[in-house]
Amino acid sequence: MARAGEKREAGRRTPPPGSLPGAPAVYPPPRAFAEKARFRSMDELRALWRRSLDDPDGFWGEAAGALDWIQPFDRVLEWSPPHAQWFVGGHLNASANCLDRHVAAGFGEKRAIVWEGEPYSPGRAAEERTLTYADLLAEVSRFANALRTLGVKTGDRVGIYLPLVPEAVVAMLACARLGAAHSVVFAGFSPDALRDRLSDAGVKVLVTADGAYRRGGRVPLKANADAALEGLPAVSRVVVLRRTGEKVPMKPGRDVSWDEAVRRESAVCPPVPVDAEHALFVLYTSGTTGRPKGIVHATAGYLLSCALTMRWVFDLADEDLFWCTADVGWITGHSYVVYGPLAERATVFLYEGALNWPAPDRIWDIVERRKVTTLYTAPTAIRSFIKAGDEHVTRHDLSSLRLLGSVGEPINPEAWRWYHRVVGGERCPIVDTWWQTETGAIAVSPVPGATPAKPGSATFPLPGIATEVVDAAGEPVPAGEEGRLVLSRPWPAMLRTVHGDPGRYAEEYWSEVPGKYFTGDSAKIDEDGYLWIIGRNDDVIKVSGHRLGSAEIESALVSHPAVAEAAVVARPDPDRGSAIVAFVTLKGGGRPSEPLAQALRAHVAATIGPIARPDQVRFAGVLPKTRSGKIVRRFLRDIAAGEAPHGDASTLEDLSVLSALARDEP
Repeated sequence: MARAGEKREAGRRTPPPGSLPGAPAVYPPPRAFAEKARFRSMDELRALWRRSLDDPDGFWGEAAGALDWIQPFDRVLEWSPPHAQWFVGGHLNASANCLDRHVAAGFGEKRAIVWEGEPYSPGRAAEERTLTYADLLAEVSRFANALRTLGVKTGDRVGIYLPLVPEAVVAMLACARLGAAHSVVFAGFSPDALRDRLSDAGVKVLVTADGAYRRGGRVPLKANADAALEGLPAVSRVVVLRRTGEKVPMKPGRDVSWDEAVRRESAVCPPVPVDAEHALFVLYTSGTTGRPKGIVHATAGYLLSCALTMRWVFDLADEDLFWCTADVGWITGHSYVVYGPLAERATVFLYEGALNWPAPDRIWDIVERRKVTTLYTAPTAIRSFIKAGDEHVTRHDLSSLRLLGSVGEPINPEAWRWYHRVVGGERCPIVDTWWQTETGAIAVSPVPGATPAKPGSATFPLPGIATEVVDAAGEPVPAGEEGRLVLSRPWPAMLRTVHGDPGRYAEEYWSEVPGKYFTGDSAKIDEDGYLWIIGRNDDVIKVSGHRLGSAEIESALVSHPAVAEAAVVARPDPDRGSAIVAFVTLKGGGRPSEPLAQALRAHVAATIGPIARPDQVRFAGVLPKTRSGKIVRRFLRDIAAGEAPHGDASTLEDLSVLSALARDEP
């Protein structure tokens, strides 16, 4: 059974997507980094991966020593497909693992969170705070006691609708301290979207703020929450954090200010022991039906995987300042802003606002001023930095950086090389990570001191993860051919169910390839065993019977020197099933023209093949993106088909983008 990470018999030799003549095909780990790394060779890493599959109980049982257990577990795994129970009989507390044990070990004065608000004065932050591990433990304990006073008990669900401020982390860990599952809703969601999630999760108490800052403006979070709670009596109490200072209505008997809630509470709150399988949180993600689904993660397996991947993938050092640019409203923020870093006693940097506000170099100014050592961000953000121009990067001293990361979607090779050269100074390894809300933690990634990187490839599965690329019958496909990406074994951080709909869990994830978890992604494994994510299975475009991955076409477009960013969608075609439409933004100074559109079509045909040539290239000033930086392709599909964009647009960064695209205005 061939898996990524194992050398396979070469079938039809296919060059890596987006590879360019003359560019290095493989980037070995920088020697200076590898000499100090936790893993220093592929032989060492492969041996651990092989052991994890040959003796999973022994491997995971030993790995679980990374956590503090209140009661040891009896068995590592009970597996009744598609349902898993990990570390059966064990009891622990996630909050205690992130805080108490570090303070008890003498690290109470180490910085846990360094926070910067969006408001800005030239050369410095207008707002900043630092919380040590002792500070954070005290704040979490006070708020946990406040939640208990408001009626929250073990097993309840608490909604969190906050900007990226330290109180968001405090609220999450306070819930975990009580054994109450939190359900964080991204602060950019509309009242209707918030109501749907709170209702589905059965939330009892909501934690929100008067407002949030975004690009110099203010988002009315409390007003949104009030609208969402109309007709939702199950939410009995609302805690309101003062953030922007806006005067907001407070409903008597329901609403209480954060300050008032914690004023008389003790800074001591013993953590509640919970079963290893106790639900830590419910987080909503998009489903294939368009109806959000609540992904449920269990405490022990999720926390362990977050901690181990912090060690393996980010090669965490005690002196690091770790910056994951994601919001806590998404799984990346859960895993690599909160639980993973704090379980590993990292110092986490939090930034509230947009990475390019009030100037294109805000992110690089922060890296320079704060001496950030690890930067983990999205390919969409990286491509926007490319579009803004190298000068915004090179004017800053980024010598503190030692490791770069990518998350959220496949990174095209040209963006990878730019990130490596311009941001990392060719000295920083790049960890191009693949994982999902459902996997809980990183599943496929380079290990920076050991793995030779191929730009655009997520490389190999991490220890404990078994990946395969298979056809419709579940059989492995030959090297270089596209297929469905599946995970063939259970892993500790896997989702346990879809909240309130266990049938959907089995149907959506375990029925496509019987007995295996279907990721929903298409992928290839090349002749060297490297895994290449092609794109979402439902983003695959079928033209005249040929399956083409949108990510591969986008990568080819972005490899053209004029292109900063691209998004490719399908348009219905009566003869071929689908036609390819490319939406393209140009680098600074580029001018849309018909000759350039034809040149881009020819470039794709030359890079991938004539079948991949876009039928239409449409130039855009900006692509429709969520505030977390993801391109919303469903709106582009509507526009490509000549239809008005429809559906919830509340998460878009700029609503005016849709009307401009519909009018075909670059």
